[in-house]
Amino acid sequence: MGNDNLLPEQRARIIIDRQLNEAGWEVVNRDEYIPQKPQAIREALTKGGKESDYLLFVDNKAIAVVEAKREENALGDDVAQQAESYANNPKSWYGTWTNSFIPLVYLANSKKIMFKNLLEENSEYVEIEKMHSPKKMLKIIKKQSEYGTLPLLEKEGLRDCQYDAEIAFEKSLMDNKNKGLAVLATGAGKTYLACLASYRLLNYTPVDRILFLVDRNNLARQTEGEFSKFDRTENKIMLNSLYSIKRLRKNEDIDGDIVISTIQKIFSVLTGKRLIETDDDDEEDEIYFKDYIDEPSVDLGDDITLPPDYFKFIIIDECHRSIYGKWKSVLDYFSDAKVLGLTATPTPEAYAYFNNNIIEKYTYEESVLDGVNVPNRIYEISTKKSTQGGIIEMDTDIEEIVKRTGQQRTLTVKQNIKYSSDDLDRTIIDKNQIRTVLSAYRDSIYTSLFPDREEKWEYIPKTLIFAKSDKHADEIIEAINDVFREKFADGIPQGFAQKITYSAGDSTQLIRDLNFNKNFRIAVTVTLVATGTDVKPLEVVMFMADVKSDVLYTQMKGRGCRSISSDLLKEVTPNADFKDCFYIVDAVGVTKTEKTTPRVEPGGKKKTSLKDLLEELAHGYLTDKNLMLLRDYCSTITNRYVNNALFGVHLDEFIDAFDFSPISISQKIQNAFDEQSLPDFVSPSEDNKERFEIINDLISNREARNKLLELHRGYIAFAPDSEDEIINVGFAVEEAQSFIDNFEKYIFEHKDSIEALRIIYNSEKSLITYSMLKDLQDKLLSENKKYVPYNIWKNYKRIDEDNNVSDLDLKKNVNALTNLIQIVRYAFKSSDKLVSLFGLYSQRFNLYVGSTNHSLTDKQIEVMNEIGKYIVENGSINDLELNIVDTNLWKTGFSAFGQTLASEMHMLSKYIIGVA
Repeated sequence: MGNDNLLPEQRARIIIDRQLNEAGWEVVNRDEYIPQKPQAIREALTKGGKESDYLLFVDNKAIAVVEAKREENALGDDVAQQAESYANNPKSWYGTWTNSFIPLVYLANSKKIMFKNLLEENSEYVEIEKMHSPKKMLKIIKKQSEYGTLPLLEKEGLRDCQYDAEIAFEKSLMDNKNKGLAVLATGAGKTYLACLASYRLLNYTPVDRILFLVDRNNLARQTEGEFSKFDRTENKIMLNSLYSIKRLRKNEDIDGDIVISTIQKIFSVLTGKRLIETDDDDEEDEIYFKDYIDEPSVDLGDDITLPPDYFKFIIIDECHRSIYGKWKSVLDYFSDAKVLGLTATPTPEAYAYFNNNIIEKYTYEESVLDGVNVPNRIYEISTKKSTQGGIIEMDTDIEEIVKRTGQQRTLTVKQNIKYSSDDLDRTIIDKNQIRTVLSAYRDSIYTSLFPDREEKWEYIPKTLIFAKSDKHADEIIEAINDVFREKFADGIPQGFAQKITYSAGDSTQLIRDLNFNKNFRIAVTVTLVATGTDVKPLEVVMFMADVKSDVLYTQMKGRGCRSISSDLLKEVTPNADFKDCFYIVDAVGVTKTEKTTPRVEPGGKKKTSLKDLLEELAHGYLTDKNLMLLRDYCSTITNRYVNNALFGVHLDEFIDAFDFSPISISQKIQNAFDEQSLPDFVSPSEDNKERFEIINDLISNREARNKLLELHRGYIAFAPDSEDEIINVGFAVEEAQSFIDNFEKYIFEHKDSIEALRIIYNSEKSLITYSMLKDLQDKLLSENKKYVPYNIWKNYKRIDEDNNVSDLDLKKNVNALTNLIQIVRYAFKSSDKLVSLFGLYSQRFNLYVGSTNHSLTDKQIEVMNEIGKYIVENGSINDLELNIVDTNLWKTGFSAFGQTLASEMHMLSKYIIGVA
């Protein structure tokens, strides 16, 4: 029913509803009222059975009366008396902000709004431009609320996952749950959600200072930019114009309204250390692996520079890392702060920290369906050496690098040495193996991976390669220059391949260049670009390092999954048309190795580094724990080298140089504890002669300590130049085959119990309807969340050797329910081709139109084409269902066909979908 058919009072109410909504009020009927939200109740009861047009509540207490009239009403004294009568006679079971009456009165006629504050004696009505917000009303009556003035959140402009997460987080806070975890796929807009939550809490609640914890310094600038330009605010003013947003680079930055920092820098400020103004990351900031060490939280000491309530709200990005391990005491110090955790890869510890209060869960699979991300395809490259290792023959001279110092020297191998694939790029670098892998990748770019692109080597797809170490990254860069050189007549363009590691300089600028610089095509990193880095044009993620952690692996893969518009992609990759997937190039078997989720028990024993341990022992800190730890270090180092044909010479050098061995130190310590001959340790100020004596050979010899540290850090040897050979290059099929086997097993087992499966399997002459397909989809998803049509189709495509599976258009028909019909027909061998009905639609519709048993008018063809578009996406439909789905289309169809509409729709369905 259009507005023209409404009564004047109804038209006015629609406008007044909108005015209330725009001011942040949720307008509800009496039976829909929820006490936690600022709500305007329509036709609210007052004493004497009378009804106020609107009664407004904050924190379950009535704060205002709104009397609504038609546009022609002048809002005179009679309307004011009526409204004030309601204000002075609330129901006894309403909460109120003042004793026995409602303080604020509004008169509205859709064109103007009059306002009066009953708390002010002899006050008069004044006209206001727009309805007051919940926050403004509380300010007028000089009252406060913790969360009661959080206004209605409009969904427009937000992704479903962002809207749902914010609503759930605010509800969680109102329910006195101080921690909430948002599990959102890469690219889902976690930082935008953080901006939204920050603004709403700063503007509408007592929160006055926010801490945003980033994973690394090089992400802080990106975060600051997103916060600064956030403009989903009142009057569309950018957030940095309303609040002070500061990256924590120097101690004075801690006074910002929104402080963006790593947890390490917050620790420094808390403990009174002076920050050096810098944006650079260094090795101390790289805690990705350190967080998995079982050690107690850092000690904040007694002289803490900030009060525990300094931050009222803390947002933790990549919270699967920062909420446990050595830095947990920093978060625990701000124990009363509300905390929002953001991650795409939650760990058991993250779930526990947030008390399993998951405010939103948005998976990678969902993000692909929504077009936020693109799916991946796995491309394998394996060589003989990468799978079987190699041999260094006796009497061969090899180059060796001391990891601790970088010193390089030549060794002569005394016997044949077999090294494994695991040794590659950790202790053995085989330059030829690296070149073989990269040559195979180069040769696949325009043949297997992107065969439709024009062969322009200066614009190969943006590629990110994960290396095992910084030295390995250097070797990869050198090999890239070797293998790609032949493709450029004038030499490789400057900046074509670059390293992004802690030793490479300004990582923030390098990542920006990878995003926007046309010349920068291949980046090589270790872990610096593993998390949080947004590189939308990236189309290839190549693993030349295996990864055991499921969390880290998921984060690494996530660097390539972001979708990007064709126009933006072409700006940096001119020969690209679109990005509909990204490739995982697996050169080490990373897609097949078992992954684990590290389990951490905070508060365990701290494992001091060998360097720190030797320093503590030299100063006389000879505790039982330190002596036992030295025993363990010396024993482990000995075991690494005693039978090591390649590097064992370094243990011999130690013994020859210092006339004792690391294992002799271990044995002395163990014997002393076995014999219980050591006096108790009290403090380093005591003599401790007996304790010092058993380690004196090592601790009193600076050269011996340095050599022990060298042995502990290890060595890298360069294998002699020898040929490697490719074993396999191509797309992975094992995973896809296993997926399809399980899917087909399920549908065969349920071919009699699920109606759509039964019809297709038995080739029944029945049409498959929307309800049947919806039932099939629901049952498939309950079996396996990955059983969505696009995923099933993608895996059939991956194992297709005979070109029987067509490409599925991820942008146009990826969500069509009828894809399930085609998939099941292909699985049951009812069809020998897997083709979307969308590709067949035009031909089949034309066959229907040209069928010999009837002739259609142009109008009838137009109507049936519209109905056909619904059928090809959702399944068969009858005339009654059409009336429910699209009443206007049903009316048009009935007008065109009369009583024959039902039979025409049945015939059309048979042509488009066919029968089983």
